[in-house]
Amino acid sequence: MDTTLHKQYTLEKFKEGHTGRNFVVEEPTFTFTKPVFKTKLDLPKASEDPDARRYLEKRKLNPEKFYFTDSFKRWTNTKKRTFDTIGRDESRIIIPMYNKDKDLIGFQGRSLVPNSVKYITVMLDDEAPKAYGLDTIRTDAPVYVTEGPFDSTFIPNAIAMCGADADISSWGIDNVVWIYDNEPRNREIVNRINKTIDLGESVVIWPNGLEQKDINDMVLSGHDVVSMIKLNTYSGLEAKVKFNSWKKV
Repeated sequence: MDTTLHKQYTLEKFKEGHTGRNFVVEEPTFTFTKPVFKTKLDLPKASEDPDARRYLEKRKLNPEKFYFTDSFKRWTNTKKRTFDTIGRDESRIIIPMYNKDKDLIGFQGRSLVPNSVKYITVMLDDEAPKAYGLDTIRTDAPVYVTEGPFDSTFIPNAIAMCGADADISSWGIDNVVWIYDNEPRNREIVNRINKTIDLGESVVIWPNGLEQKDINDMVLSGHDVVSMIKLNTYSGLEAKVKFNSWKKV
């Protein structure tokens, strides 16, 4: 038989399953990677709700950056079982937290009305850092760390801690400037600033005579907050001197 015809004949027999007594065909092995589904915010933007939009715009905040739900407890339980009961539910602005890969790792619910609990933080990934803005920063430039998500939106390359201070160097962030609220009579804040200075970190010490407590209020009062931060960032001995002059406890 012609060599070419013989090969074609053998291939056809192989396809039909006639492989011959001495021809062993191994079962194919298939390896499947478990699909990973990213959690999404199935909510309208805050700009689509009149009350949420009005609240944010009054604070000079961009309503496109945030979301809104009129049933915070009910909606939260669809993402993670958090509330045993959903009675007396309420509307809240949703502040999403993403990691550097833009995966949703948690969120905060901000009350629109006077409430004993202004913020409620829910982490979808318990191992993830409680921080807002990790998906937007550059780590090759100074990263500013504020106390609240709203404040961080006024500062270029900023994140906000949505909980206690943390060792953010483990997140690949080395060049950090810490920005605490301007509350020289608040013992907790004073102690945190003192600890930050002792660790050799850079920190903003607000100038004496500044009345506003947080960045958002400073912006609303007409202050150039970015320039003020750059002019009042200290570390080491200089930070200690400025801090001792600023604190009131």
